[in-house]
Amino acid sequence: MDSSKEVSVEIFPYIRVYKDGTFERLAGIEIAPPGLDPHTQVESKDILILPDTGISARIYRPSSTSSTATKLPLVIYFHGGAFIIASIADPKYHASLNALVAESNVIVVSVDYRRVPDHPLPAAYDDSYAALQWIASEAARSEPDDALGKRIKLSGIGMIQPYFWGEKPIGAEVSDPGRKALVDSWWRFVCVSGKGCDDPLINPFADGAPGVDGLACEKVLVIVSEKDILRDRGRLYYEKLVESGGAAGAATEIMEVDGEDHVFHIFDPSCEKAKRLFKRIFWSSPRCGWLIHGIHLSIYILHFDFILY
Repeated sequence: MDSSKEVSVEIFPYIRVYKDGTFERLAGIEIAPPGLDPHTQVESKDILILPDTGISARIYRPSSTSSTATKLPLVIYFHGGAFIIASIADPKYHASLNALVAESNVIVVSVDYRRVPDHPLPAAYDDSYAALQWIASEAARSEPDDALGKRIKLSGIGMIQPYFWGEKPIGAEVSDPGRKALVDSWWRFVCVSGKGCDDPLINPFADGAPGVDGLACEKVLVIVSEKDILRDRGRLYYEKLVESGGAAGAATEIMEVDGEDHVFHIFDPSCEKAKRLFKRIFWSSPRCGWLIHGIHLSIYILHFDFILY
């Protein structure tokens, strides 16, 4: 921190903004290179997929399938970070995806996106949707992974502790106003639309939001954790999707992880609960076309720590 500069706002624990317009990210700035992971034997590489915006993706695959003879399920992953921090090169996300690939024997395309405050929303949403289009485009066929550059049939969405929110507190938020106010401050920093925490970009049931009818996939798995302040929003999404009566709603499942908080599987991907989480995702839909997410992109794609599968 430059002590000579006057602070305008600090959004704990993510970022400090100074009055001269500069800012300092306080977390999520570490970098892990791609390559062969010696612990899991998973291989990864980075590729530039959207030159106009500088967006890259990191592709993971089990080393045993370096030849294209074996067709594996495709997972499209969108990392979390409240739209402020982290990237595809974040060491914690990198380690968790190495573990996911090793545990589930899948190909993962981890997609980057532009972050606030450099690029105000909806840039992250636009980048994520453009990345989906790239994955199914002819441009992706130049990559050796035979899962890319083809029409994708989306089997399901895995929402790992999804980042939904709203102005009116529900569930555990009512008895924990401190954490409610903290999450409020995160969203109001990244989205200055004037709609607050009832902006349709974060609240899928606010006025003007598209809702859940006609969700374009076969099933949805919502994963929440007992100690996570976002837990009740994930539960509400699951309940609304079941009530919708659509095809995805009929096949919707929820997994609740006891005794854990938000992104526990990122901080310790080798723990037994994280391994069960990874396995549950692919027990739910062993075929190709998973989307996994952790933030919230529902307006533009479907939703974000997101898995498309």
